[in-house]
Amino acid sequence: MKLDILAFGAHPDDVELGCAGTILKEIALGKKVGIIDLTRGELGTRGSADLRDQEADASAQILGVSVRENLRFRDGFFANDEAHQLEVIKMIRKYQPEIVLCNAIDDRHIDHAKGSQLVSDACFLSGLMKIATQLDGQAQQAWRPKLVYHYIQWKDIKPDFVVDITGFTDKKTASILAYKSQFYDPNSKEPESPITSKNFLESLNYRSRDLGRLVGVEHAEGFTVERYLAVNSLGDLI
Repeated sequence: MKLDILAFGAHPDDVELGCAGTILKEIALGKKVGIIDLTRGELGTRGSADLRDQEADASAQILGVSVRENLRFRDGFFANDEAHQLEVIKMIRKYQPEIVLCNAIDDRHIDHAKGSQLVSDACFLSGLMKIATQLDGQAQQAWRPKLVYHYIQWKDIKPDFVVDITGFTDKKTASILAYKSQFYDPNSKEPESPITSKNFLESLNYRSRDLGRLVGVEHAEGFTVERYLAVNSLGDLI
């Protein structure tokens, strides 16, 4: 299956928190989008790997993505090395996306920046013909995405561009709340973590409103880039 956009997250829910609004908008515009989770989030304070699998499936249904896979790397301990790069390369070559979305370049959780660099490096290596990979016994062709964008997570990183997601925030919130074990629940008896507070959920809405305010729309999501953005004309800008 050829995808237009392939979004990677170090953990299930990373993609939803960072760029679900953009994914929803692109799907509404007719784009085919997929998600690859690197780990099952088994070290999370709440829930379990099996429960996170179920929640990720429920969220994928809400988002309407074409595919969601999990590479089952070790949460907290995966590395940006050859073995892990090759597994990511296989996914890039399998789905041949034009655009890849991945974790923040710097963040509170060590897996986020690590996953960001791993996916970025794999995007480059995936385009090298002399790196041989196979999937289901078939040799894969080299493929390099045209663009790699990094969404913003815990830290308040200054974006290089923002996407107007006005009209998609309610569904974005629903995709996040599909992870019932992870976020604010006044009835939960499980331990607290930085993402289980009511304030954390409210901060997501505030950030999208604030980014939207800065560009004259209701809500926006921010991204950083690895190279200069190019436009056909000044009229392409909001």
